[in-house]
Amino acid sequence: MKVDLSAANWFKSSHSESSGACVEVAWLPEGTVGVRDSKNPTGPALILTPGDWDAFTGSVLRGDFNHPT
Repeated sequence: MKVDLSAANWFKSSHSESSGACVEVAWLPEGTVGVRDSKNPTGPALILTPGDWDAFTGSVLRGDFNHPT
């Protein structure tokens, strides 16, 4: 999927650390969602469909990605 990201309004979570090691998100046309590394804003970005975004955020909220300590 090719999406023009030049006018995207990227933002970070209010819980992000000031070190810059964060992801940024942008709401894009047709409900798609852009995700990129804040340390590399000109680098590649993931473009997720609304269903993929919902599945990803649902997994985050369930703790599916939590690293065992």
